[in-house]
Amino acid sequence: MKRLVLALQLMTRLPLPAQDVDEGDFAAAIRWLPATGIAVGLVVAGGAGLGMRIDPWAGALFGLVAWVAVTGALHLDGLGDIADASGAAHGDRSRLSAVLADPHIGSFGVVAIGLQLAAKLVLLRLWLESFPPWMLAAVAMVARIGPLFWTRWLPPLHEGLASRFRAGWRAEPFILWSILGLALGYREPALLAAIPLIPLWGLWLRSRIGGISGDGHGAGIELLESALLLAMAVAR
Repeated sequence: MKRLVLALQLMTRLPLPAQDVDEGDFAAAIRWLPATGIAVGLVVAGGAGLGMRIDPWAGALFGLVAWVAVTGALHLDGLGDIADASGAAHGDRSRLSAVLADPHIGSFGVVAIGLQLAAKLVLLRLWLESFPPWMLAAVAMVARIGPLFWTRWLPPLHEGLASRFRAGWRAEPFILWSILGLALGYREPALLAAIPLIPLWGLWLRSRIGGISGDGHGAGIELLESALLLAMAVAR
C-alpha cells in the first residue's frame, strides 16, 4: 500500500503520512494512478453533492472548486505549460523545451486554463442533471488510465516525472485497470469514448511536442475528464 499512498501524494493534496520510499517505489507509483482518480472523483462528488442542496449551478461550482483543490491545480498547470509550449515554440524543439521548463505562464496557457475551467463548470452542470455525483469517481479513474498508455507508447521528452514512471511500467496493472474501465463502460457506454481519445492525445503529443512529460500527463488527464463529461452528457 506504500506505493498507493505515494501515488496519492504525487497526484493529490490529500493529507497523508510521509512514506519511506526509494526510486523503485516512485517509479511503481504509476500503477496506482487510476486509483488516485477514484479518490479525486469521490472528493469532487462530495463537493458537487453539497452544492446540489442549493441548486445545480452551485453543485457544479462546488464540484469544480473541489476538483481544483484536491489536485492542487497540478493538471491545470500541465495544461497551461503544454498550451504555452505548443503555441510559442513554432516547431522549434529547443524553444519548446525552454518554454516547458519556464515556471512562468504565458498567454496561451492562461487562455487554455480559463477555457478548461469554464468548460468543466458548464459540463458539470449538464452532467449533474443526468448522473449521481458518485459516478464522477468513474470519470476521474478512466481518465487516469491514459498515463499508463502514454508512458509505455511515447518516448520521454526529457528526464523527469514521465521518464521515471517509465521504469515502473508493467503490463499487468495496465490490463487490469483497462478491464475495470471496460466494465464501467458496460454500465455507462459513453465512458468508452476514452478508447479512441487516449491514443489520439498520444498521437498529438508525438507530432507536436515530441514525447511525453509530466505536463503531457496532466494536460491529457484534464482534457480526458472534460471529454468524458461531455460524452456522457450528450449520450443522455
